[in-house]
Amino acid sequence: MARVLCLGLVAADFVLGLETLPRRAEKYRAQTARLDIGGAARMASAVAALGGEAVLAGRIGDDDLGTLLRTRLVARGVDCRALHAVGGAGTPFTSILVDGAGERQIVNYRDAALHGDVAGLAPHLAGVDAILSDTRWPAGAEAAMNRAQADDIPGVMDGEAPTGVARAALAAASHVAFSQQGLRDFLDGSDDIAAADSQLSGLVAVTEGEAGVRWHAGGETHRSPGFTVTAHDSLGAGDVWHAAFALALAEGQAVATAMRFANAAGALAVARTGGPDGLPERDAVSALLARGETPRIEVENGTGD
Repeated sequence: MARVLCLGLVAADFVLGLETLPRRAEKYRAQTARLDIGGAARMASAVAALGGEAVLAGRIGDDDLGTLLRTRLVARGVDCRALHAVGGAGTPFTSILVDGAGERQIVNYRDAALHGDVAGLAPHLAGVDAILSDTRWPAGAEAAMNRAQADDIPGVMDGEAPTGVARAALAAASHVAFSQQGLRDFLDGSDDIAAADSQLSGLVAVTEGEAGVRWHAGGETHRSPGFTVTAHDSLGAGDVWHAAFALALAEGQAVATAMRFANAAGALAVARTGGPDGLPERDAVSALLARGETPRIEVENGTGD
């Protein structure tokens, strides 16, 4: 069983479904509601659901919400010994309003006292097969990517905006997978993946939803096609994709195979056919991969293989 350390923002997501998004300062009633776990916590949960050994490193407050998150994560099989409760701080949470067409309003709260240092992190970076981090704890991400580089294991960065605060971590990572927004943020509006690759030392990719993923390596841009599924909710699908990709690399899968595995996991997350919070399990991913003939990995430019 591959052991993956997931690091970054640990937050509660309060998701409320309404017919239309609020436009005025009035009271509104939601038709649906659920409590999700976001950020690095969702990545760690996805690793565990996919059959990996998940370790979560992050900061929460010493409050009731932090206790609730920790209890839920432990119940999912996530190792939370590196999840530190900061005295006097509040646990991050997000209010997410979703209308009938899938449009969202998102408001996030993060206590500035949580991510100011990396005290106590170093011992937890040892003894893992891969490290996955978001950009929301820049100092922690930099320390984690440097440790992954020193230990010669995959160091994967989820290149979500804002990317500028985590440039050092992105530069040290062996694999950077941007969202489309993250890539444009990194390149000041451009989506030229080759340009991003020229600025970073590791493999550079960009996830594009149902279109799959593009990545640049060896002077060539490749594409791994996505899967067609009935989409119900894309919230957190990027976290699941990154978790699956990091787990596959930790297991020794080649990049192209890991991309395909992650595409399948992300598709199932959008379809929300899995367990808690729609997290896909390994058997479901394997079944999706086994259906029909797997499309070949395309080369968009260059000479190809």
